[in-house]
Amino acid sequence: MTNQASERGAGRPRDPRIEQAALAATRDLLVEVGYARLTVAAVAGRAGTTKAALYRRWPSLPHLVYEAAFPDELLKDWHLGPDLRADLLGIVTGTRDAFTTPVAAAALPGLLAEFSTHPALHNALLARFAGVFDAIDDRLRTAADEGEVRPDARSEDLLRLMIGAALIGVLLGPETLDDAWADRVTTILLEGVRP
Repeated sequence: MTNQASERGAGRPRDPRIEQAALAATRDLLVEVGYARLTVAAVAGRAGTTKAALYRRWPSLPHLVYEAAFPDELLKDWHLGPDLRADLLGIVTGTRDAFTTPVAAAALPGLLAEFSTHPALHNALLARFAGVFDAIDDRLRTAADEGEVRPDARSEDLLRLMIGAALIGVLLGPETLDDAWADRVTTILLEGVRP
């Protein structure tokens, strides 16, 4: 066996087109039929592949839905600056925007129900946002050193409050999640961490 073959493992290399087709099919079907009526067979048929090929890539339908609804690209332009209020407002509006896409709005109710039966899915969510938690903790430490926030302020608390507010808003009436809502939530969060 050549070194190249042993490095990639047995079998053929995975075709990235299958992943992209499956994610696109999942997004389309979520909007068309909703989470409750979505099946792996329907995704495979739309993507032009097999159920087995999908299960080799994702351990369950909720994992596939999660990746389709909340791709890594959501975090690629994310950054913090010198203004804590602007930073928090950016995170609040970014969270709102991610949750209110048609795909995310269709996926969220079902995914929330799946977290209790798929702990690995919950862990994947936390892992995806680990860098965000670390960056916000660093930003809060800087703000605490400057006297802007309490020394015990934690990113996990802020993000849970923010995500919770956005989730409830999406479930109860996404049309209310305008810029004024984002500004109010930011003010509440900021007041909550000030000394």
